[in-house]
Amino acid sequence: MLTQESFDRLLGSFDSDREIAGAKYQQIHSDLIRFFEWRGCPFPDQHADETLNRVAKKVFAGEEIRDLKKYSFGVARLLYLEIQKASARERQALRDLPELNTSRNEEHELRLDCLRLCLKGLTADQVDLIFNYYRGEKSEKIKHRKTLASRLQISLNTLRMRALRLREKLEACVEECLSV
Repeated sequence: MLTQESFDRLLGSFDSDREIAGAKYQQIHSDLIRFFEWRGCPFPDQHADETLNRVAKKVFAGEEIRDLKKYSFGVARLLYLEIQKASARERQALRDLPELNTSRNEEHELRLDCLRLCLKGLTADQVDLIFNYYRGEKSEKIKHRKTLASRLQISLNTLRMRALRLREKLEACVEECLSV
């Protein structure tokens, strides 16, 4: 971070007259923005600020700089190289990311399409039974199964057998659909 004291010293390095120093600072800042823009850097104004912050730290540390403009552009070139290296690392990291397994997603979608097709081959009562049999989690699922068995006026074991047969029928249908 740039402190007020280091910024004041930087301005003092440009000129003893604060107005002239401010104008020179603005000119170099604008030139640095163009420098980074011409090189296609994102956020050129932030890079110009960072360049001048680094120069201000050097001035504050007591380093003697003969030509602030040339020195600032030297710092800007080094910062540009840092930006390029970081950008290259980011591009490499993106290339190293594993590719999404689209074939797996496509297979999943194909399975769902086959299941939908196979469900159309069942009666409305069979579809209702299979969906309600597997609906819910844990105790809710048990409650749904008891309600379903009661509504169909069958025992829980009979319900389990019907659901098992329907599931096997659907699995066979889906496998056949996928093999076509």
